[in-house]
Amino acid sequence: MSRLAALKNDMEGCSRCSLCKWIPMAQIKSWRFAKVCPSVDRYNFHAFSGGGKMIIANSILEGRSELNEAISEIIYKCQLCGACQVSCQAYRDDIDLADVLLALRAKCVEEGLILPEHQFMIDSMKREDNTLGMQKCDRGKWADGLDLVDVNTQEVDVLFHAGCRFSYDEDLRDSVRNWVVLLRNSGADVGIAGKEEACCGGRAFEIGYQGEMRNYAEDMASRVRASGAKLLVTPCSDCYYTFKYLYPKNGLDLGVKILHTTEYADSLIKENKLRPKKNVPMRVTYHDPCHLGRRGEIYKSGWSGDNKLLRPVKFKQTGNMGIFDPPRNIINSIPGMDFVEMERIREYSWCCGAGGGVYEAYPEFASWTAKDRIVEAKATGAEAIVTACPWCERVFNDEIEESGEDMKVYDVIDILAMSMEGK
Repeated sequence: MSRLAALKNDMEGCSRCSLCKWIPMAQIKSWRFAKVCPSVDRYNFHAFSGGGKMIIANSILEGRSELNEAISEIIYKCQLCGACQVSCQAYRDDIDLADVLLALRAKCVEEGLILPEHQFMIDSMKREDNTLGMQKCDRGKWADGLDLVDVNTQEVDVLFHAGCRFSYDEDLRDSVRNWVVLLRNSGADVGIAGKEEACCGGRAFEIGYQGEMRNYAEDMASRVRASGAKLLVTPCSDCYYTFKYLYPKNGLDLGVKILHTTEYADSLIKENKLRPKKNVPMRVTYHDPCHLGRRGEIYKSGWSGDNKLLRPVKFKQTGNMGIFDPPRNIINSIPGMDFVEMERIREYSWCCGAGGGVYEAYPEFASWTAKDRIVEAKATGAEAIVTACPWCERVFNDEIEESGEDMKVYDVIDILAMSMEGK
């Protein structure tokens, strides 16, 4: 049975109510920030919505329409942020929109309807083990001078996985270095794979090359075993989502506990192993990354059968069990920090624009999406956006540089490091 055929129940479960376009009614605070789907808001045509893509998928499956370049463009102009599924399940339907969207991507690849920018990503992964077209031999340079344990030659308790964007983006270098230094200084026995670290494979899966992810998962599992690590920590929300959701959903197990760095740091603060002391007088707002927040739920296995026949809530991917509190706890632990929330937060957050291969293939759409979030952040009176995802930081910084907006962007570790200075 094809991926799409296996999801026919979900497609037919769509009632075309259009609730997937909005945050739930009870969460709306203003008309300006009531939308939740960047695709349909940007292109203003129902086919771009989650529900619209359910209709497209079912029509293709039943042979009533064909997959062509025009349809594939609609499918690819989606950040796969998962907001449509959250809104859908908050109201009435128990359908897995996100799975159908991923299956549509796979169908496009199977039919040869691929984007050159996505093909570049895959070629880069096969050649250099990263999505950015960078050389594998340079992957560990971000850690130069830190004298970190090399897990290729020595066992550790904590394996730190930087991820592609943090490994190569020099603008974000201080953030990733700060994260690993903080963990080491807290007493953690932490090590890195350096130049031998490879992509998690999650972005390949999302752009439709789903078979590619297994190779990277097997490589990651073998590295974890060889390292002897009891804990895998990553500062990348995309990697976190891949490890916690995509791998187990596809029968892949790393055999180790997995934490995002904000979870780890939050626990260290609660245990008084980390004490933010220095006053940081700044008004900030927090942006929930899609892959850490609503898409950051662990995969919930154990249910089989028809979704619509009373699937228990504990097996639904509703988005509300992602990583929301740890980053906020860290921000609130910093003396002098004035923390204000945007209107669309937690599982109802607006996407940054960088996901689903949109940043690579449709940069103007990614920029448009990021701009809307920056406008929302400015409406709070904040002087800075704090987030916990290098891809969010990258696209926000790109848009701010292009537009000249008066707004700063920080990783959670950046503001935490400010409070730790002079300790």
